[in-house]
Amino acid sequence: MQNNYLFTSESVTEGHPDKVADQIADAVLDAIYVQDAEARVAVETLVATGLVLVAGQITTSAYVDIPKIVRDTVREIGYTRAKYGFDCDTCAVLTSIDEQAKDIAIGVNKAFEIREENINPEKNKFAVTGAGDQGMMFGYACRETPELMPLPISLAHKLTYRLAEVRKNKIIPYLRPDGKSQVTVQYIDGAPARIEAIVIAAQHNPKVDIETIQKDIKEKVIAEVIPQKYLDENTKYYINSTGRFTIGGPKADTGLSGRKIIVDTYGGTARHGGGSFSGKDPTKVDRSASYAARYIAKNIVAAGIADKCEVQLAYAIGVANPVSIMIDTFQTERIPQSQIIQLIKKHFDVRPAAIIDHLQLRRPIYKKTAAYGHFGRENEEFTWEKIDKAEELKRDIQ
Repeated sequence: MQNNYLFTSESVTEGHPDKVADQIADAVLDAIYVQDAEARVAVETLVATGLVLVAGQITTSAYVDIPKIVRDTVREIGYTRAKYGFDCDTCAVLTSIDEQAKDIAIGVNKAFEIREENINPEKNKFAVTGAGDQGMMFGYACRETPELMPLPISLAHKLTYRLAEVRKNKIIPYLRPDGKSQVTVQYIDGAPARIEAIVIAAQHNPKVDIETIQKDIKEKVIAEVIPQKYLDENTKYYINSTGRFTIGGPKADTGLSGRKIIVDTYGGTARHGGGSFSGKDPTKVDRSASYAARYIAKNIVAAGIADKCEVQLAYAIGVANPVSIMIDTFQTERIPQSQIIQLIKKHFDVRPAAIIDHLQLRRPIYKKTAAYGHFGRENEEFTWEKIDKAEELKRDIQ
């Protein structure tokens, strides 16, 4: 195992075109969930110059005004003026929505276990709902930060969140919504020791000179976010390194929902199954099982069973029970991995209906997840971040 190395993660602001698309998709899901908690939603969004396209499958008793949801979301992000190349009041909004395919609905409505194995649904309610798709999902936790996340992605998110904060609060009033961050951490003996490089790209008013931008971002963004203990005289700073970033957002680059899946998760430290989250209701295990895997991994680390833990859950479409559960503790475990698997099976029910019930996922909580990461945030709604199983796990291994 390599112990001394550099590792880099990136984040993007809520005004990045891909994140604009994610927030629109989740805003549609939330609006539907306000009226219909049993809705099936799988929507994707594309944003480009002057255009938003929302497409997908929705089965619901609710009515929502998708163009209004789009415009309100874009307005909240900050694209409010035509001079930005994209604005909430003049962009075209197109929709292409169908119902969920009946062949998928069959397995979600009545899982394989009910249809083929004659399990009584009245005695086992969590066996009723089958997975909305096949696939494998990963969750991860480690001891590098208080929130049990890898340090590079944690700091990258804090930087982009701060970029939005100083823009909206007019601390740096000339900033515009688009932006990115990147943090390179040097690991020594497998632990984060210092920051090698910080990269910031922030969209700005064209009248502001690069020297002012670099000074303000270093003082009012980086210095406010990055712990001084990780910075030294050899840390490199690349702030708007082309010298100019005036054209941004959907004007500069087409945005697609689900394209920032590594930003959404662990910044590349852990594996990813490939499925995206935003715009999907929790019967889609791409979302719910990824949240469950994080919940499991975080509780295992919080219980002191391992210093690092990656959990994989895999499903077949229409089947409630996972086809496999795998863990990797990277040689940091304090009990055998086989015993950890048994603890997971005992304390965590990872059938889709059980995940949805335990984590309270049939609520309009998803727009908040669509920027600055789905994990490592202490929002009350992010139930998958709780460590309420840690004490149970500790007692079970004593």
